[in-house]
Amino acid sequence: MKLNLIGHEDRYAVEQLQMSLFGPDASGEATSRLHRGKYWLTAVTTICKDGKTVRGRRRMKASDETVRDRRRILQQSYYKAAVRLLSELPPWGALAGVRPTKISTRHILEGGNASSAARLLKDIYYVTDTRQKLAVACSESTVHAVRKMGENDISLYVGIPFCPTRCTYCSFVSRTVGRHAGLLQPYLDCLLQEIAVTGKLLAGSGKTVRTVYIGGGTPTTLNCNQMATLLDAISTHFDLSRCIEFTVEGGRPDTLSEEKLRVIRQHGADRMSINPQTMVDSVLHACGRPHTGDDVKKAYEWAQSAGFDAINMDLIAGLPTDDFDGFRYSLDTVAALRPANITVHTLALKKGADLFERRQELSTPEAVTRMVDYANALLPTLGYSPYYLYRQKYMSGSFENIGWSRDDLDCLYNIYMMEELHTIVSLGGGGMNKVNLPDGTLQRFHNPKFPEQYIEMIENVLEDKRRLFSLL
Repeated sequence: MKLNLIGHEDRYAVEQLQMSLFGPDASGEATSRLHRGKYWLTAVTTICKDGKTVRGRRRMKASDETVRDRRRILQQSYYKAAVRLLSELPPWGALAGVRPTKISTRHILEGGNASSAARLLKDIYYVTDTRQKLAVACSESTVHAVRKMGENDISLYVGIPFCPTRCTYCSFVSRTVGRHAGLLQPYLDCLLQEIAVTGKLLAGSGKTVRTVYIGGGTPTTLNCNQMATLLDAISTHFDLSRCIEFTVEGGRPDTLSEEKLRVIRQHGADRMSINPQTMVDSVLHACGRPHTGDDVKKAYEWAQSAGFDAINMDLIAGLPTDDFDGFRYSLDTVAALRPANITVHTLALKKGADLFERRQELSTPEAVTRMVDYANALLPTLGYSPYYLYRQKYMSGSFENIGWSRDDLDCLYNIYMMEELHTIVSLGGGGMNKVNLPDGTLQRFHNPKFPEQYIEMIENVLEDKRRLFSLL
């Protein structure tokens, strides 16, 4: 849909809401206009679509203008127009960002409570009752995680951008081992350099590691010896005496073995992710995952035998060839295993993924709605609570990804990273360093995305780390 701006340049704020409400391929034309009067700042949106023309209007006192509030009335006016064209109310109302819980979390941390946070989401952003409850519950978990933080805490992320094969829905920057096996050891050698240099910088910074997360790609693409070498380097170069959580993404069960899981557990990791995405074999095949649902169960048993008490399992609502009955079977099967965490994603059509270009046999929007509603209704009855939440572009039904946990076994790294509560130091290809500066602002440093670039630019990576720590 074409978007015209008159009287302002806040394209991103309006465009993201438009994409969230209508999707990337919608036809029509919208005009977002901002009028500055002596006393009032007025936002008016006009949308022409499918032979209909609708308008929405919001205003605020000109004397109260801030960037945030100006963008808010622009989005509110767009929402007021758009709902006249939509068949049902959007779950997240006028919110378009990837972290809707930041609003309710900030409100509670500044002295509000759960009830007033829900009213804020309803009255200002038009969030539906169900999403209000989800957001506020996640914000309460965030407040609990904040209380576990020290002033000088950071989290450590280590990226392994390799996978055994590429899943059709995936857009993460990674290399398949079959075609790029020769890169894996040189990549690990460079990563060990970055670990050693960063460890020295951290030791002199006064900062302490609170959580560690090894992600990817699929970190367990590393063989047992390589994994042991990596974990030894982390424990050697970083003081983990105040670390309260150490997670490794197992991800694909076809990369796991009893021996590898024992190695990971014996080297200090206490959380493991085993992510089936679906337990239906035909859907796994359609997604390019060469394993079965039974392989997932076997890997889960191995992880338990290795001593992992906190295991996360991911599912995706809306996968190709899946339907409501298939998703329900997957969720019921995973929930029966009683993992500490179940993360329910909604399929996002991401640029770079095979599914972005060829969208055959995707679940219908109605089926995705039933899937998400089923998960949100079932999991609380089994003792799971939502603890973190985020959204992505091009998500089916404009829903969200939700992490559920039982028995207060929240993954703290997920909260600290998603809510940007403290500095995240990222090592390896594709990593993003998020530095919380003393003045309250956030600065990002990106490591090179691809393994080849990371290897070639390792000296630049190390220099960036020195620059990063100079800011702390």
